[in-house]
Amino acid sequence: MEDDRRVGDLVRELVHRLHNNSSSSLSNSKPNPSNVKYATRILSSRMTPSIAADEAAMAYSIKSQLVKQGKLSDALSFADLYSKFASKNGPGSVNNKWAVLYLLKVISEDRKSNLKLQSDSSFSGGLPTLLEPETNGNLARVTKDSSGFSRLGKFFDDDGNDDTVSNDNVNGLRHSNSTKFNNGGVLLVSKDPENLRDIAYREFAVIVKEENDVSEEVLVRDVLYACQGIDGKYVKFNETIDGYALLDSIRVPKPTKIMIRKLCELGWLFKKVKGYISDSMYKFQDEDVGTVAQAFCAALQDELSEYYKLLAVLQSQSMNPIPLVSDNATSGNYLSLRRLSVWFAEPMVKMRLMAVLVDSCKALKGGAMAGAIHMHAQHGDPLLHGFMKRLLRRVCSPLFEMVRSWVLEGELEDIFSEFFVLGQSVKAESLWREGYKLHPAMLPSFISQSLARRILRTGKSINFLRVCCEDRTWADAATQAAAATGTTTRRGGLGYGETDALESLVTEAAKRIDKHLMDVVYNRYRFKEHCLAIKRYLLLGQGDFVQYLMDIVGPELSEPANTISSFKLSGLLESAIRSSNAQYDDPDVLDRLRVKMMPHSTGDRGWDVFSLDYDARIPLNTVFTGSIMAKYLRIFNFLWKLRRVEHALIGAWKTMKPNLITSHFFTKLPKAVKFRLILTSRRCQVLWNEMNHFLTNLQYYIMFEVLEVSWANFSDEMEAAKDLDDLLAAHDKYLHSIVEKSLLGERSKDLYKTLFMLFDLILRFRSHADRLYEGIYEFQARTMEDKKMEGVKHSRSKKNMDSDSWESEGRKAITQRAGDFLKNTGQDIDAVSKEYSLLFKGFLSQLPVQQHIDLKFLMFRLDFTEFYGSAS
Repeated sequence: MEDDRRVGDLVRELVHRLHNNSSSSLSNSKPNPSNVKYATRILSSRMTPSIAADEAAMAYSIKSQLVKQGKLSDALSFADLYSKFASKNGPGSVNNKWAVLYLLKVISEDRKSNLKLQSDSSFSGGLPTLLEPETNGNLARVTKDSSGFSRLGKFFDDDGNDDTVSNDNVNGLRHSNSTKFNNGGVLLVSKDPENLRDIAYREFAVIVKEENDVSEEVLVRDVLYACQGIDGKYVKFNETIDGYALLDSIRVPKPTKIMIRKLCELGWLFKKVKGYISDSMYKFQDEDVGTVAQAFCAALQDELSEYYKLLAVLQSQSMNPIPLVSDNATSGNYLSLRRLSVWFAEPMVKMRLMAVLVDSCKALKGGAMAGAIHMHAQHGDPLLHGFMKRLLRRVCSPLFEMVRSWVLEGELEDIFSEFFVLGQSVKAESLWREGYKLHPAMLPSFISQSLARRILRTGKSINFLRVCCEDRTWADAATQAAAATGTTTRRGGLGYGETDALESLVTEAAKRIDKHLMDVVYNRYRFKEHCLAIKRYLLLGQGDFVQYLMDIVGPELSEPANTISSFKLSGLLESAIRSSNAQYDDPDVLDRLRVKMMPHSTGDRGWDVFSLDYDARIPLNTVFTGSIMAKYLRIFNFLWKLRRVEHALIGAWKTMKPNLITSHFFTKLPKAVKFRLILTSRRCQVLWNEMNHFLTNLQYYIMFEVLEVSWANFSDEMEAAKDLDDLLAAHDKYLHSIVEKSLLGERSKDLYKTLFMLFDLILRFRSHADRLYEGIYEFQARTMEDKKMEGVKHSRSKKNMDSDSWESEGRKAITQRAGDFLKNTGQDIDAVSKEYSLLFKGFLSQLPVQQHIDLKFLMFRLDFTEFYGSAS
């Protein structure tokens, strides 16, 4: 309420001042309530001027008008007052400062107009006066001020009756062009008899010409030049501010300068885009500029062509003169700065986006460039989204053509390294694993990783069939895939925004080509048969062949490694094949089986360097690579050592078993020797049983729970494999399972070392057992010989006597020597037994900490009575 009263007081004060200045007779009177009420109605109405609300421009116009009238001091005072008025903000200040300035300017111009009319008529000036009705009781008055805005004066009392007005006001209406009213208060507006509006427009045009050194037509043409990257006469490129601007020496209003600067931003953006295209075109001749970058430049050039068309239309309109305000031109083919800002609204948005794309793609190429542009297409504005989609379809065209050519033809047409599939020159056996790989930096964001891997595998499959398998029927599968998805094998048919169609094509092509590849590998190259052959020979699954081979090569392998002939071993291998069921295998399989001598050093025996090898030729060597065959060789050496230890124990048993034949002569031995012989033999038998139990269960675990179970799982996965990657993964898993479960993995190093130390102890035991029973046989032979020579006396000279020969000894001496031999041999066997027990307990203690559950079953099998656990 306080604010309303304050506003009312200010309105009354304003009416009072205006009325006093316009009528000397009323200088000391209070303002007429009817005038105050009418002024309040005007100020509180919704009538608004048809000009933009620009506070700075309005202040500048008032100041310029005062300067043109020669009132420099008033202009300075106004500038000082306006600066204080504009700086006041916060509670109690005026919010709409522009409206206040406009009101004061209109009142000032209205006073001048009224003074001029007062000299020619009976108008009193000031606020519109109140008129008496000529016929009825409603009064109205309408005039037009110099700004072209209508002022309506109509007054009614609170009770609806007309107020009484003075005679001076009534006389003001009585002229030839007076306002007329119909019954019911209908308002009729008369024209301005003095053409005051036209006069004001002409005065305004003169003022504009005096305030501007350059006409607006010229400025419009210079702006159009700047928007083409060309310096105009007054608008030039300024290196300091990095943009186009009006020369400082040209005098134009500040709002005009600001508008020119905003419009010329389009020229700066155009220059950036055009410069990128020009630089790229120059690099086409000297450097490797990818096809995606070329397509991007072509798309930008097409957009600039549309921009050139717009500039041509605007250039033709700029030749027409700009009509004066007095001409009342609301339309027409002329071009002003404000009209230019409307024309440039849409091109500005597109050019700004193209400039951003140019900055983002300067150092990119290929799929990386397409991905960067795609990120800017994620926009909610339909205009920008459509523009980016049209641009990306052009940019991604080379990339999608590379995808189509790769998945349907296996051709990698990528001379600029733009594709996300990278090829390199490798040998045929490494083509699948190393020949092609994904280039993550060139993978656009609109293609997922899974789709990219399928695209990579499909092209690899085609090249594998073509190069390694020498197969040409894959083309039929590619044609069927293209036909199933509606995509022809010719160029074209895919583009940006058709990711679903691309994924469908890749899925169909991968399914058909991978199926064809698996058929070729299984049927033509008999992959399963070769895997089974490796299992039978390199993993020692062919029992009769392995046993016969070990029997015939055993004496040869006992020799030093550097004295063994590989040709002789090859002959022994052929003999083992002909003497076993291996002779019925496929000749192609047997032809691939060969003897391989591993690198050896001084002191190595043939057992340490002998191994078998399998020649996996193209394309099987893609699966059985050098590293894979090295793992097979390691497994073979382990199994061969296991079989050798088993063979040694069997040989020891063959030596020990015939001792029953010689048992009849034990009764004739002295008790001490007889007791020691029985004790030593029993220790040897017990230790043999322990070792045989361990070796039998270990061999059962390796041959059945490791090899056979792993092979069964591998066979199932071979049947389920849909592509070569699945087959390779299944084989790697199969081989890894064997390595880990056979204690050959990195996590079982300590256990593996302990196991081989046990193997060495078993071999040492075999040598001690052989020496024991050889000594027993020799002792028996010497005893029998001594019995035949009993009663014969002879003497030999000392120098003909062999102190180490039992023949030179008597029976007593022979018995003594036998006792010493059995004692020493028994001690050796006891030492081996103690060391074996200690190592075996250590081996069992390490089994529970292994991660494979199968090793826990091995522990249960080896210590099912918990003898070693209770002993510890």
